[in-house]
Amino acid sequence: MLQLPRGDSQVLRTVARIIGVATLLTACGPTSDTDPNQAKDLLVLTRQGPTTFYTGPEGKPVGLEFDLATMFGQYLGRRLRFELADSAADIGAQVAAGRVAFAAAGLGKHHPAPPEVIWGPTYQSIQPVLVYYTELPPPRDWQDVGKAPIGVVDGFGHRDLLEAARSEALELSPLAHDFHDQEPLLERVAQGEIPYALADSHALAVVRNLFLDLDSAFSVGPPRELAWMFAPGQDELVEEAKAFFRMIHENGVLARLIDRYYGHTERVDPIESERMQEKARSLLPLYRQDFQSAQDLTGIEWRLLAALAYQESHWDPLATSPTNVRGMMMLTEETAQRMNVLDRLDPKQSILAGAKYLVQLKRMLPERILEPDRTWLALAAYNIGYGHLEDARVLAQRRKLNPDAWSDLKKTLPLLARAEHADTVKHGFARGGAPVIFVENIRAYYDIINRMEAAHLPRLHAGPDCRSGNLRAC
Repeated sequence: MLQLPRGDSQVLRTVARIIGVATLLTACGPTSDTDPNQAKDLLVLTRQGPTTFYTGPEGKPVGLEFDLATMFGQYLGRRLRFELADSAADIGAQVAAGRVAFAAAGLGKHHPAPPEVIWGPTYQSIQPVLVYYTELPPPRDWQDVGKAPIGVVDGFGHRDLLEAARSEALELSPLAHDFHDQEPLLERVAQGEIPYALADSHALAVVRNLFLDLDSAFSVGPPRELAWMFAPGQDELVEEAKAFFRMIHENGVLARLIDRYYGHTERVDPIESERMQEKARSLLPLYRQDFQSAQDLTGIEWRLLAALAYQESHWDPLATSPTNVRGMMMLTEETAQRMNVLDRLDPKQSILAGAKYLVQLKRMLPERILEPDRTWLALAAYNIGYGHLEDARVLAQRRKLNPDAWSDLKKTLPLLARAEHADTVKHGFARGGAPVIFVENIRAYYDIINRMEAAHLPRLHAGPDCRSGNLRAC
């Protein structure tokens, strides 16, 4: 029998409570003058951006820094209030003045902060890189860049790196911007408005599938360590943070959170991303209402269904495989019959059936499996079958990995293609690498569609509701 390793269960239940009450614990905007060192609520400074804090597809705050800080608040047993900084550049001064208890803002120990702030433990390593507009020849070194302008955002320590390069008698031309994050700067590069920019590797990773005409040329300086910044006098809180990060590093939660936000970012190549975005503009509007109707009936976010459909058929309602899997959602005859589909080539029927099937797969998973892992595992089962997914979970448990975490199942699913592993599980051989690529592509496509399309607010309807549990009625 498949069982969750002891210790991990409690951690994951804690994460569930954290995410479930996140909107109750979060308040952005003006705050009182209460001393953050003494207040019951813990005031945290962060900044808006894809690597830190943003509104997710369901309208709730998400982001690596938000998740980590909220977990830390739960660990301490204290409520959190978040305040958004106007820019990265002024965070150090606010922390040094004691306005907040600490800043969880994706900043490194290289950040130009006042000396009195206290840096917490390192939790992620990133690499500054030179980014270039790909219509230009890729620069091999600073000599190729010459006097061309290089965009930087103040507050990330990139100007210091350029100054260090200029000390080698190079005539570099920094072009400073006061953006709140690096993403707007990278968009300028992708549009050809700026030939070069200095950015951090993780900031580039989360936008490279959306902004197509940019790439990294070479690393600039050594890797840098990200850490939280604590106000003076918060020594006890710093010690708690050290214990907290040690715990989530040892139990694997930190690795899973990082994988949640960055694990899929380099799966889709630029050519495929460009092709996908073109079809999102030309084809997706034809089926948008069908996807949104499926969301109304099943509760599965329509942009996720669209990403799944693109992975399956590239939004071709007539798609047919050599094995007679057909339609927008590439349904087998068996699945189509089970979902009461009369015509697999009818996009409306296919989309709703695919959504219903995904709901069914999610319900089959143990209740303790949390989002977003629950969705990623269900998508893997959509591709390879639920039985093979369970086999991969058994292999994960044998290897002392977490069978409920997608970041760990990515390691064991490919083992199903090897006889020494496949022969020891119930359903035997499977091409386990395929569902890994399948899910990671969908995650990347989902990111792109989220940037291009607005969320859909479910409307009242008189028809059957698949979320009620009665899938036969749908």
